[in-house]
Amino acid sequence: MQRIPVTHAGSLIRPPELLSFQAAIDSGQPYDEAGYATALRKAVTGVVRGQADAGIDVLDDGEMGKSSWISYLYQRTTGLEARPIEGDVTKFMPASRDRQHFPGAYAEQDARDAAATRAAGGGGGGIADWVCTGPMRYDRTAIDRDIANFKACLDDAGIGLETGGEGAVGEDGGGVQAFLPVVAPASAYWLRNEHYGSEEEFVYALADVLHEEYKAITDSGLLLQVDDAVLMHEADTMLSRGQSWADYRAWAELRVDALNHALAGLPEDRIRYHVCFGSWHGPHAYDPPLRDSIDLVLRVNAKYYLMEQANPRHEHEWAIWRDVKLPDGKVLVPGVVTHHTNVVEHPELVAQRLTRLANVVGRENVMGGTDCGFAQGAFVHRVHEEIQWAKLASLAEGARLASRQLWGATGD
Repeated sequence: MQRIPVTHAGSLIRPPELLSFQAAIDSGQPYDEAGYATALRKAVTGVVRGQADAGIDVLDDGEMGKSSWISYLYQRTTGLEARPIEGDVTKFMPASRDRQHFPGAYAEQDARDAAATRAAGGGGGGIADWVCTGPMRYDRTAIDRDIANFKACLDDAGIGLETGGEGAVGEDGGGVQAFLPVVAPASAYWLRNEHYGSEEEFVYALADVLHEEYKAITDSGLLLQVDDAVLMHEADTMLSRGQSWADYRAWAELRVDALNHALAGLPEDRIRYHVCFGSWHGPHAYDPPLRDSIDLVLRVNAKYYLMEQANPRHEHEWAIWRDVKLPDGKVLVPGVVTHHTNVVEHPELVAQRLTRLANVVGRENVMGGTDCGFAQGAFVHRVHEEIQWAKLASLAEGARLASRQLWGATGD
């Protein structure tokens, strides 16, 4: 393929019809299961077609079947207990120097987020503190449903699934590569251990649970994307509590090793690893430099590395690849459009971001992406849905411009 393909980080905005079912599920209220199944399939088919229309090459189901990118796992794992949290839920947000230094800004942002969640129909189930109280075991019911539903929706949209090579939507004789996002051991947040004898035993037990989910996805012919938003921003959390960088490195190394344990035996060329810095709307003035943790990222046994590089706090970090050697056979998927702003990036800016990186690591080693998902949870939207699709279309157009610049007239 003589061009730069494009993808995105996974989570897309859910339609209102699906949210009404999700609100009932989250709050433990009865709901029409057949109606939910119909709404879910319609929602996935809709976002599949939307991605295809926008020109996305490697697409997903938008995480339509999940309440959030983290807590969905707890609903699929036995041995866990949900304990409702009472009072001000913002007190349970991860500690950070950002919150310490910008308390007024975060108070306003938290209020806006809470109001937006209520307006979308969410929040009825409250916030839960999840606790491991027994041996963890994975229940495949939901992942098998998601895989079957996604494949059926690809068929509904007239899109064939390609299980090898990059493929592209609409290419004659080919299909499209497709992925499902899942959580990483480090990002299983708001989960406390009251059962296992040590932190290491707990983390590796969680990795064993995740291995079942990961394997189900790769066995199905889909790509696996491991989402790890917490790996990076936990550094700020720990430093804000007075812990050291060495403390953070020990915490992170255990979880990277556990992730590789969860990935053991799975085809590396079918694995995408996505990192960001928490990705909430905020200053992010105290995010740790990517350079200080890039070795941890590259230790993960994956082919594709997705990371934030479109928002103004991290755009400059493309330059670290002048000094850091990208291992052979790996592909960088920088965010070249971001969910952090409503401004739709110009395609020429997208092309600039892609070509400058391609000129450092090689044009065959770059794919265009987004900083993070456009909906971190069913009821958490980072931009309006119209802007989501405009950004993805601009991403695809910018990649076409970059491809012509990098390959000349031969780029398709």
